[in-house]
Amino acid sequence: MVEVANEAPGWDAIEAAVATRMGDQEPLHWGTSNLPGQGLYGLSAYRAAGHWLLVTFGMTELFSKDSDDPDISGWGYELTMRVPLDGDQPPAWSLRLLDKLVEYVFNSGRPFAEGHRMDVGGPITGQANTRLRAVAFAADPELPPIDSPFGSAQFLAVVGITIDELERMKATTTAAVLSELAAHSPMLVTDPTR
Repeated sequence: MVEVANEAPGWDAIEAAVATRMGDQEPLHWGTSNLPGQGLYGLSAYRAAGHWLLVTFGMTELFSKDSDDPDISGWGYELTMRVPLDGDQPPAWSLRLLDKLVEYVFNSGRPFAEGHRMDVGGPITGQANTRLRAVAFAADPELPPIDSPFGSAQFLAVVGITIDELERMKATTTAAVLSELAAHSPMLVTDPTR
């Protein structure tokens, strides 16, 4: 658990946006050894109706303005992901996946955006018992964009998909296939058993 003793207006903006949907619930929180601006700084998990809502901290500027664009905070988004609520904590694979996606952006300098998709090179859970082997990115279905003293940002939802769904996204659009998934799961919950 990381205690944030410093003023963190970016952090506060993220928590305020999540509170509009999750209320004043105290989330589970994991910190990392990264310094702000060098990767995932923290990750919070909120209990929602039937699922966990995971939210990253570190893709935006949390403590100070360091990027050159005064209108955008950091990379311009924080990642979210929803996974089935099963147990006292979200599954470890979901935390690892978000950490790896953040690490990819910081190492490659290539940010994700709404409509992007990616083959992650194997099962997203790290286990062969799931057909989900890729991810797609969409505007979060319920969290509004944020404004902080360091600029604006959105919440970008990570959605686990099959290779067949990835191929259909390439043939049509990411939005079209995610719209089909949302018909069965409006919050775009990534269920590795589907």
